[in-house]
Formats: sequence, structure tokens, C-alpha cells
Amino acid sequence: MKPFPIPVAMLGPGSQPVEEPLNYLSSPGEMAVFRAPSPRPAASPAAIAGARRLLTKLLELMTDGTTRRSARLSLLGVDEETVGQVNELLGDGEVSVRIDPPPGAHIQESAFPGVWRIQAFGHDGRLAVDEVEAAPIPQIVREALPTRRPLLPLPKAAPGVMNAPAILSELMSAAADWRAGDDAHIVNLTLLPMTPEDLAYLADGLGDGPVTMLSRGYGNCRITTTALPHTWWVQYFNSTDQLILNTIEVIDVPVVALAAEEDLADSVGRLREWLDSL
Repeated sequence: MKPFPIPVAMLGPGSQPVEEPLNYLSSPGEMAVFRAPSPRPAASPAAIAGARRLLTKLLELMTDGTTRRSARLSLLGVDEETVGQVNELLGDGEVSVRIDPPPGAHIQESAFPGVWRIQAFGHDGRLAVDEVEAAPIPQIVREALPTRRPLLPLPKAAPGVMNAPAILSELMSAAADWRAGDDAHIVNLTLLPMTPEDLAYLADGLGDGPVTMLSRGYGNCRITTTALPHTWWVQYFNSTDQLILNTIEVIDVPVVALAAEEDLADSVGRLREWLDSL
């Protein structure tokens, strides 16, 4: 699995005998709450007006019943100052996505859940896609997911490998049987006796996929595709970057990576209020 470094982003006393304290997970810190972004102080009135027109168009697409599942607005050809102002007005949200290999794509959820800023590059290194999309997950992510497993030789079981071969066999069978609309098939590695050699065996056997996501909320969640279709490695970390849940999911896209319909509906209202306030 390719690395994806995570940034360093009551009751009173009773009369009963004192017992050993309970061990709670440390607090993740401040709750993630909505904060409206703000325009650049030095932005020109023309850039602010242009950005507002573009985002108003996006809002119209989001409320159009024929495009609500994926409302896309291209920024190619828009002047740099106006694009910068669009970025400022949207702000940054909790989910970042990277698509490899190069030229690849970089995707950032905005402060409005389910509204994404997307930039992708052609093989000549030039910007080929520059857009805002409102969707549970950007279409470019779905298009990048592997549909066929490459012919990878299964790793040999080295000393110390115990449960990984059986788990890999289970995942390969689940991926072959999975169909759109099926529930996720989840293997919780945290609950299984896994040696470091087991984890290395799984990583070698599953291979690396093209999509890596980082979701920041209570702590962090790192989500990576494997080379096995529909198969994701999902790892949850607490606020001190300690791994607290380690799972592999067979699903089209893990739920934790998706913006819910309620999130998109809420973003419509918040974006409308934000644009009206400018």
C-alpha cells in the first residue's frame, strides 16, 4: 500500500471506593463545524462578481433535478484572478483526493460538503480539467478505479505469515462476486490476530490502486484503492495519529468517502446564503 503521510493538520465524587480509571480515546479536539469562507481582501470587484456568477450557475445546476447527482462547472478559460476568487469563496473541506500515476489529478472538497475542486493534467503536463463538481464523489474518481485485476503473482508466505493467505482468498472471492448495489464486504483487521508479516503479505497481494483519499474529521481516515477491483484499504487514526481501526472493504466507494444526500442538500442552502451575503 503506497504511503500517504497524514499532516499534523460530570458527576461529582461519590461515596464508593475508587476503581481503576477507564481508558478513553483521547479527544479529537475541535469539532468540525461549518465556517463560511471569505473573499480575498485584495480581490478586484470584477473577480468577485465573476466568481459569484460562476457559483450561482453551479447552484442552479445543483438544484436542477436532471443534474443533481453530478453538477459540473468548468473553469477552463476563466481568468486566473476569478478562478482564485472561486477557490477562496469555496474554501477547503475535510476530504482530499489524489489520483496517480502522473499526470494524475488533485481534488479537494470545499467547505460545502459534496462540492469539489478538481484539477487534472494531460500527458503533456498541461491543465486538462479545471472544474467544480457537486456530487457524492467526483466522476473522475470513479473513472479512475480499476475494473480488472492485473496479473500479479501471489506473494509467497514468508515466515511469520499466519492469517493473510486466507484473508486474501476471501477478499478475491468477494471482489469477484460483488455487484453494484451490494452491501460492503468488510474485513476488520483490527479484530484479527495479524502479524506485521501478515500485513505485508496483504499489501503485496492486493497491490496498489490509483486513488488515495484523506478524510479529516474526528482524527483522520486514510482510504486507498488496491489493484483488486472494488477493494479499498481504510484506516482510521485518532487525533494523535494512532491507528485505531484497520479495515479492507469490498465496495464501489467506501461510505466514509462519500458526501451524503443530506450533505449536498445542506450545501445548497449554505451556498445560497453565502452568495446572497456577498
